[in-house]
Amino acid sequence: MGNIEVSVVMPCLNEEEGVGACIKKIKDVFARERIAGEIIVSDNGSVDRSKDIAAAEGAIILTEPRKGYGAAYLRGLKEAKGKYIIIGDSDNSYDFYDIPVFLKQLKEGHDFVIGSRFRGGMDKGAMSWSHRYIGNPILSCMTRIFFRTKLSDIHCGMRAFTRDAYRAMMLHTTGMEFATEMVVSALTNNLKVHEVPIRYYPRKGESKLNSFKDAWRHIRFMLLYCPVWLYFAPGCIGVTVGIGLLALLLKGPFFFLGRFWDTHLMIFASAISILSYQVINIGIFAHAFAIRNGYIKEDGFMRLIGRYFNLERGLILGGIIFLIGLTMNLFVFVEWFSKYFGALYRIRESVLAMTLLVIGLQTIFSSFFLSLIFMEEINIPPRPDSNQVI
Repeated sequence: MGNIEVSVVMPCLNEEEGVGACIKKIKDVFARERIAGEIIVSDNGSVDRSKDIAAAEGAIILTEPRKGYGAAYLRGLKEAKGKYIIIGDSDNSYDFYDIPVFLKQLKEGHDFVIGSRFRGGMDKGAMSWSHRYIGNPILSCMTRIFFRTKLSDIHCGMRAFTRDAYRAMMLHTTGMEFATEMVVSALTNNLKVHEVPIRYYPRKGESKLNSFKDAWRHIRFMLLYCPVWLYFAPGCIGVTVGIGLLALLLKGPFFFLGRFWDTHLMIFASAISILSYQVINIGIFAHAFAIRNGYIKEDGFMRLIGRYFNLERGLILGGIIFLIGLTMNLFVFVEWFSKYFGALYRIRESVLAMTLLVIGLQTIFSSFFLSLIFMEEINIPPRPDSNQVI
């Protein structure tokens, strides 16, 4: 066969009831559209007749020993030779007669095309009630909020992309979160993404999905790749609320919801402030680490930090906060000393001062660590050979 234009890759795990029908549809499309194509079935440990059926229909059979939806796809995509790549499940739930629809969008200049079952329609029994009205809408909504996209069905398994787009996405997850990683990577790499409506049909054979486990894998992935929602949003809210309460209670108790709030709430506000500030620091570390290792693209927030942050500025900021807290504590100590270490009621000032001391120290040591992450290279002198004569 000459140059391959289209590669169709399908993961397979005990799909003897559907894989043959899928391959026949793909071959019909290739023949009708005069496409030079290949069909790759990436088997993930089938113990039924799936591989025999696929081989009999002329598909290329690959075996991936690592378990997982993503692992099977990574194996198949690695061997795909086509300029355009189509992926879809081998359970006959997707209509591969829609391949020309996807190819049309790719040839018009889009890099990544994904189907939408919600815009195209679903046959009765194709998707469970909980997945259709709870699981998929919630996960798709989270993706739209986190990554600012208008895609309606991020978990649709029928997709198409160019070979260059596949290389740019740099996919690596091996589980069900692979589906989310692909969409997120396409968006963060600024690929031209397009959605087309497709029809979804009841699958042939037994489903391999584990609803709660797989949903958590998707959520976990999105949170890890979106530090704004995992770290910065809760951290900033916590610091704002905590410091605000500390400042409010510094003057004395206040009346709210039918009762007075006093030092107990102030101690709680101190703990919330310190914890939330640490969450923000961890978020910056994690975000910088992910960018440095190529997991996510550099964004405006990290460019801002990289432009204005340096170790000295961090040390000065942390030192100022620390000195404010230390000064407050010294005033309290002087007053206590002047009273010959007698009774002293300066709990409010002491709580605020200790909070500032801790946050100041956090800033100082966090600055050292962040400076290490941003350091381009560390020049370490070569260790002298133990056998070298000096």
